[in-house]
Amino acid sequence: MTDISRRNMIKVTGAVGVTMLPIVKESAAAEHGYNQPQPETARAAASASSAEAPATPSQQATYLFFNSEEAAFVEAAVARLIPKDDRWGGALEAGASHYMDKQLAGAWGAGERLYRSGPWQAGVPGQGYQLPYTPAELFRTALGAINKSLAQTPFAQMSVQQQDDYLANLEKGGTDLGGVPSDILFAHLWQCTLEGFFSDPVYGGNRDMIAWRMIGFPGAYASYYDLVDQHGIKIDRAPMSLAQDVHGHMHMDPGIPARSP
Repeated sequence: MTDISRRNMIKVTGAVGVTMLPIVKESAAAEHGYNQPQPETARAAASASSAEAPATPSQQATYLFFNSEEAAFVEAAVARLIPKDDRWGGALEAGASHYMDKQLAGAWGAGERLYRSGPWQAGVPGQGYQLPYTPAELFRTALGAINKSLAQTPFAQMSVQQQDDYLANLEKGGTDLGGVPSDILFAHLWQCTLEGFFSDPVYGGNRDMIAWRMIGFPGAYASYYDLVDQHGIKIDRAPMSLAQDVHGHMHMDPGIPARSP
């Protein structure tokens, strides 16, 4: 893994990552009155409160899937994959570890849409994921092997350079983590970190819509009617979540365990 600056990371992933993330069904949003345009006064207040300033430190929250050792590794890892800088918080501050935890504790973690009848054998890259593990099993197995091998000096206690070197070795591959190839774990870890940073806050990450504010993405407004025929312009308005009403309040979908105490 090369040393990626915040700006270089954005150039590589861009806002394209936002469009690939899951979204709440429009019908459900409409039913609950979400995504209505904010009044000018509310937008102005939201814009003022979301000025481009460093994010607050990562808030404490109860993990649904990760145990304490797993959470310590994941928090330290996401903090290096998308680090904070003097202007913006990174993946840790955005709650990417909590997003990941909630996904692993839910349907995705259980592999509800994965083919799981085998045969299980190595394939070529174009064949995609070929392991028998559900995402939850993959993380639990691999993280358990990592924490066991790092018992003397846990990942979270390493220096920044040591952490970067360790993650680079995972990305390189060639290490067996209890049956999980290290590069496969890294690919999942990186993808989940990106999703937790850029996805709608309704899914438990992108706290305070920090990533959207950083890249200037306006979020899930109900109507862009006045902008649909305009191109190459900057949309200068505070971002809005799928679960946010006209008053700026967040209404979480009860089917998405995204609440944190």
